[in-house]
Amino acid sequence: MTTLLAFVATLAILIIFHEFGHYAIARLAGVKVLRFSVGFGKVIAQRTDRHGTEWALAAFPLGGYVKMLDEREAPVEPALLGETFNRKSLAARSAIVAAGPIANFLLAILLFWALFMSGVPILKPVLDTPPNGTPAALAGIQAGEQVTSLNGEKVESFQDLHWLALKYGLDQDQLDIETVDAKGYLAQRSLLVGERDETYEQAPLKALGLLRYMPPLPPVLEQLTPGGPAASAGLQSGDRILAIDNQAVGEWNDVVTRVRQAPNIGLRFSVERQGGQLELKVTPEAIGAKGETGRIGAAPEIDPALFAPYQDEARYGPIESMSRALSRTWELSTFSLQMLGRMLIGEASLKNLSGPITIADYAGQSAESGAASFIAFLALVSISLGVLNLLPVPLLDGGHLLYYFVEFLTGRPVSERIQEVGQRIGIGLLGMLMFFALFNDLQRLFVG
Repeated sequence: MTTLLAFVATLAILIIFHEFGHYAIARLAGVKVLRFSVGFGKVIAQRTDRHGTEWALAAFPLGGYVKMLDEREAPVEPALLGETFNRKSLAARSAIVAAGPIANFLLAILLFWALFMSGVPILKPVLDTPPNGTPAALAGIQAGEQVTSLNGEKVESFQDLHWLALKYGLDQDQLDIETVDAKGYLAQRSLLVGERDETYEQAPLKALGLLRYMPPLPPVLEQLTPGGPAASAGLQSGDRILAIDNQAVGEWNDVVTRVRQAPNIGLRFSVERQGGQLELKVTPEAIGAKGETGRIGAAPEIDPALFAPYQDEARYGPIESMSRALSRTWELSTFSLQMLGRMLIGEASLKNLSGPITIADYAGQSAESGAASFIAFLALVSISLGVLNLLPVPLLDGGHLLYYFVEFLTGRPVSERIQEVGQRIGIGLLGMLMFFALFNDLQRLFVG
């Protein structure tokens, strides 16, 4: 239910802001707005205001539109000709069309501004021991080192580190990283990026071996999946695992390692429960594409005090918050364009495209993580929507702006015939885009 509500809220906010951008500038330009609709198809609810604009909620929620008075769509009374969209100047029409995407960028700026002022929870970029063979391991990075900069840009959090690794790692073969250890010693190292594939695009830090430091957790169970191997075998919340197959267990990672290595293999757990000791046989279920990994459906007891030293809050004044909001919106917008360009020329995987199922999933996850996570997610999707709508594809706002640019160069509007052909091309391109996005959604949902 949380996922559904978060998804609906995300769509409603983004659509309303986008369409209100068109509406507000149309009204300022003196254009009569006939309908402001959230959704397509059959109207569920509507009311008409004193200006004659019908405000409607339609059945199919994936979008919306603002319908303006236009002679090209229906005859217009002579007294209303001055309020038609098609009779407005080229500059006015361009402003009305561009106002939708601009509203999405403004929304993102406002959301980031509010986040930076209210305080953003961050994870300090303290690193764990990198896996053997990864760029971080080859560079000599040790557990406990904290990243302070990457390619000369300041790093305050793991979020910063992820963004900079993605930003620079897709184009550069070497990343210069600066760290400081617990004793205050500075170190500068170079990470050789190596092969960049869809794995790097989706998880750059993991590909580089820059893993978040996790303090050792005691092997005490807290959450068990109902019906999972652990619960079915009789394990309970609060149990302390002492040994597995007579091999002593010192921390939770020992449990994880042993279980993952034994899919469909019975393991003998020695457990301490309420001062007593007992043994239980647990058979990890096989997961993964080839069933190569074991899982018992259990999570450890986590003491918040263990993680407190590695967490912080970033909070800034109004002016610096606005500066950071503008910078973040600009960087994410340009990066989105770069990734779209890379996908078009085959330098980035089409698996990076996401459709409504993935967006709904992320909306639900971010909502469950707290208001700050949901607001950040909303800002990111708003930027994506703004960038997408500015693409020079017929049917999108960017396609109309392309027509107006041609009109500016030639001095006359693009012919209806060309617009009709462009519309068909636009439908085909958007349909193909939606196909890949939905295909990726289903892949993530059923394959993982």
